[in-house]
Amino acid sequence: MIKNYFKIAWRSLKAKRLYTMINIVGLCSGISFALLISVFVWQELEVNTNLKNSDSQYILTSQWKDSNMGVDFATLGPLAERLKDDYPHLVANYYRWDGITSIVSQGDKNFRESIQLGDESFLNMYGFSLLHGNSKTVFKDPFSVVITSKKAIKYFGKTDVIDESVSIQNFNGDNHQFTITGVLDEMSENTITQITKEADNGFFIAKNSATYFNRAHFEAWDVPIFASFVELQPNISAEQLQEPLNHLLEQHTSESIQGNLTVIPKKLTDYYLNKNNGSIKQMLYTLSYVGLFIIIMAMINFVNIAISHSGSRLKEIGVRKVLGGRRKQLIFQFLMESFFLVTISTLLAFAAYPLLKHWFAELVGKELISILQFPTYFVLIPLLFIVVLSISIGFYPAFVLSSFKSIDAINGKLKTKFTGSLLRKFLLGFQYLTALIVLIAALVVTQQIDDFFGKGLGYDKDYVVTASVSRDWTSEGVQKMLTIRNEFSKLPSVEKVSLSYEIPNGNNGFQVSVHKTGENPDQSYATQGLVSDDAYLKTYQIPLLAGRFFDTGETNPNTVVINEKGLYTYGFKNAKEAIGQQLTIVGDTLPVTVQGVVANFHFESMQQHIKPQLFFSVNSNNHYRFLSFKLKPGDLNKSIVAIQQKWKSLMPNSSFEYKFMDDTLASLYQNELQFKKATYTAAILSLIIALLGIFGMVSLSIQRRVKEVGIRKVLGASISNISFLFIKEFLVVLGLSILVACPLAYLLMNQWLANYAYRITIGLNPFLIGILLISSVTVLLILFQTIKAAITNPIKSLKTE
Repeated sequence: MIKNYFKIAWRSLKAKRLYTMINIVGLCSGISFALLISVFVWQELEVNTNLKNSDSQYILTSQWKDSNMGVDFATLGPLAERLKDDYPHLVANYYRWDGITSIVSQGDKNFRESIQLGDESFLNMYGFSLLHGNSKTVFKDPFSVVITSKKAIKYFGKTDVIDESVSIQNFNGDNHQFTITGVLDEMSENTITQITKEADNGFFIAKNSATYFNRAHFEAWDVPIFASFVELQPNISAEQLQEPLNHLLEQHTSESIQGNLTVIPKKLTDYYLNKNNGSIKQMLYTLSYVGLFIIIMAMINFVNIAISHSGSRLKEIGVRKVLGGRRKQLIFQFLMESFFLVTISTLLAFAAYPLLKHWFAELVGKELISILQFPTYFVLIPLLFIVVLSISIGFYPAFVLSSFKSIDAINGKLKTKFTGSLLRKFLLGFQYLTALIVLIAALVVTQQIDDFFGKGLGYDKDYVVTASVSRDWTSEGVQKMLTIRNEFSKLPSVEKVSLSYEIPNGNNGFQVSVHKTGENPDQSYATQGLVSDDAYLKTYQIPLLAGRFFDTGETNPNTVVINEKGLYTYGFKNAKEAIGQQLTIVGDTLPVTVQGVVANFHFESMQQHIKPQLFFSVNSNNHYRFLSFKLKPGDLNKSIVAIQQKWKSLMPNSSFEYKFMDDTLASLYQNELQFKKATYTAAILSLIIALLGIFGMVSLSIQRRVKEVGIRKVLGASISNISFLFIKEFLVVLGLSILVACPLAYLLMNQWLANYAYRITIGLNPFLIGILLISSVTVLLILFQTIKAAITNPIKSLKTE
């Protein structure tokens, strides 16, 4: 009996190949997208769960009343250690690290690398395993380093590199050999080694080498730069740490820190999803909803197309009923057909996964695991999915088609109450609604991102290339680097070159508290400190509003330049008034004099408000990290090659690793760019599935009204009259969808834009473009089918029974 159901189902699907193909394409597209999203969401939920004792691992996060005083993922150096020492009944272990970058060399290979300088508990606390080396002794001696297997292959071409050495440069320009004592096995994504997008560390050094890097801040209570983690004792909650944390802050920190800082332990398994104001969790929710809606749209298509094609099966149903077929047998037969289609679509989706996962990785910025890496229990999920989806999409068509009376079925009469006209129009309207919202969202996101990369930056990013340089933070080191800068500026393809500690990439080097001299120090304002040479403004083309910027060779440490935001923050009425006025930096004995005011520019993402800024001359501050090159328009590749050749001759022990400012901004707005790609993909997929639904609806309408079309042609109706007859039916559904979709899209995108301090105003263009696009494609698709029906010989139409 079951074998007979399979045969009939297979023959039925072969007989109507076009509709079978439409169903498979729609279902396969929806299932593929849902599969990709599901794997990505599962991977994100798994972050940090593979760590040793993951349920007891916490990060000490900082909540600052003044956000300029520190970042949320770092806190005071001694805090984690003192929690372990003073409260051993609460804290079982701790780990802290300070992130630095430096030149790592081996033979003729020189690269700037991210280095994690931290406690010796790194391996034991989290259960990270070594491919090579002894985990108990890897950090015993100073000038030892543990590296990842990727870095081992990068520098040595193999992973077994124990007792090999690499040279690492400190901030004074000195080089020292570090012995490799361990090679890490491949690690799953975690918040210990990858706390931010930029901090993907590959070199791990114990704090017994901290003095070599001039990073002896592990015991400093006023330096909030350490990522700090604690492992709690069994049955201890984070709430029990709050009182000890408050006590340590009151006992060891200044009034300024006490008044601004609250330290909150957060579970590592939750922290990843909730960091950056829950942006990752929000993205997972958004993607999950999009995947769900696309699956629903594909299911709606199946239902609509199945009913639209029901007329061709009426006689089959009637004959089977006359010959004794029972209704439950017919229901099972139609469910078997849906099972066939879902199974084929699911298998195709899984077969396409290895190819699609690389494409999807570009959307979300993260590689997806292969099918072979899925947990064993994942095998049951596709089977359960096939069964549930087959019943869900096959039940309604089976119920409708099996309900026809034998005489009506044999006569080919579709009963209006069972064709579900209103239901199908509602379902089509839902597809229009989803497609419109996603398309409008994609257009709004595009406008906002274009604004990020446009004139709203406050500086000119075009033809600007930046590169990190080796560091010798002494007066002699600065003069040497300025001499090198001058040599670069002689290149014909280079317009300007600037040496600075910061570039506009969102990573500010330091903050200071500043107030107008003579006013209450309690009214000081957190300010971004920027260190640059005299060419910084001209390189980035930042306007100077009043006064002057730094002169060549200026060494006066008591003169500064402020930005327009600082001008009003400190209480000056205008730029000219600020010139010659004095400011006091909290902690310094001598005031500084304002000699210039520059226009505001976006140093960070547009999610943040522009902050007060204080420029210091690199000649007096002696700190630098970057060279910025303003290239002349022309052959950029030729310009880069020229700089690279000059770099090798001037700095042979430093690698030339450059970035265009466009790429730097792309890193700063990575989430937004990924969201833009995802919305466009979802919009295109939603539109395709909606069009498949329109195809089914038009087919049903033409099938039911074929004689009407013939009669109208005999009575003189033109092709355009007949086409409009069908178009207006869908335009009504589309019009109602537009009335609902536009307010919903506005509310959703207005809420998304609320995350940005600087945002576009939502205009009419995204709505008009979205409506015009969907309306045009709908009309063209309907015309394609109705014209074919309209030009058919009316005699043939009227003869049809």
